[in-house]
Amino acid sequence: MAAQQVRDGFVELYGTEPEGVWAAPGRVNLIGEHTDYNDGFVMPFALPHTAVAAVSRREGGVLRLHSADVEGGVVELPLDALAPQSDREWTAYPSGVVWALREAGHPVTGVDIHLASTVPAGAGLSSSAALEVVVALALNDLFGLGLARWQLARLCQRAENVYVGAPVGIMDQTASACCEQGHALFLDTRDLSQKQIPFDLAAEGMRLLVVDTQVKHSHSEGEYGKRRAGCERGAALLGVDALRDIPYAELRSALERLGDDEEAVRLVRHVVTEDERVEKVVALLEAGDTRAIGPVLVEGHASLRDDFRISCPELDLVVDTALASGALGARMTGGGFGGSAIVLAETADVDTITKAVEEAFAAAGFTTPRVFEAVPSAGARRIS
Repeated sequence: MAAQQVRDGFVELYGTEPEGVWAAPGRVNLIGEHTDYNDGFVMPFALPHTAVAAVSRREGGVLRLHSADVEGGVVELPLDALAPQSDREWTAYPSGVVWALREAGHPVTGVDIHLASTVPAGAGLSSSAALEVVVALALNDLFGLGLARWQLARLCQRAENVYVGAPVGIMDQTASACCEQGHALFLDTRDLSQKQIPFDLAAEGMRLLVVDTQVKHSHSEGEYGKRRAGCERGAALLGVDALRDIPYAELRSALERLGDDEEAVRLVRHVVTEDERVEKVVALLEAGDTRAIGPVLVEGHASLRDDFRISCPELDLVVDTALASGALGARMTGGGFGGSAIVLAETADVDTITKAVEEAFAAAGFTTPRVFEAVPSAGARRIS
């Protein structure tokens, strides 16, 4: 249905049928937050919510963009004029991908694109990565570039880092490009090695809820960049290439070497313990002990709240209320400073937990949260 709507929108805009329609999902990160730019481990899975793009090649060295989700007409951009951080609108994400492909020497000569997305923007669910990946996959197919999924993810990350100016890691783009239905993706962000871990909660009588707090965030704003710079400073103080290189067993001695540098201690402690939590969750899932990941999620939230200091009252309220209402585990997910939390729950407890969270938000005077089930879904693909 979405494919047909986007196809019809393309025909109405450009007066011709598109050459194809592609989709790329948003993602939820089960565990492994702010570890990707530290060469660490992450464990996302794809959502059923997707960015959908109808795309055709065109002549004339022009990129034409339109989104069904944004007011306004078609945006026309000369390819030769694309330049990093020249665009502060939504168009920076797809045009950044075109720029990154061309800068890498790939022959993208002109494109018409019409987009629509069901990935909530600003909710920590990678709406921007979905936009990037769907455009990259379409162009890879149409122009016969022959790039592997991980290569597309790298180019999309470069588009966001350099063209958009957001210092994000590689997780979001890789999740959108590479996740598989019914699985979580165990990703080593240093060498991009991947392992698909079966993750079928419904079969075990559980659900994973996403609670979108409706508090919007933006990776290109300063706090995310400050955390990344702080982690890099911590690695430099410890004489390693990245915090990934500090073994969990040596964390205590590493923190002692940092002395009274309180910020470095906090950031290093979060990243090293978070990598350990990812490996713990992988081991539990592979052992079939899924319910035991709940406390690990809670530990991750406490670390993000207290050490990384990127939570907010709304996220903390979701976690505290869900746990008090019987949840197996809960934590914030995504970049922080708003966005979403995840809640692992027995199927029978979902309604009780959802009601409790909504009532707690109302009592606190917060905007009503959006609550939905996160079902591990397929990664980017051509759909027509």
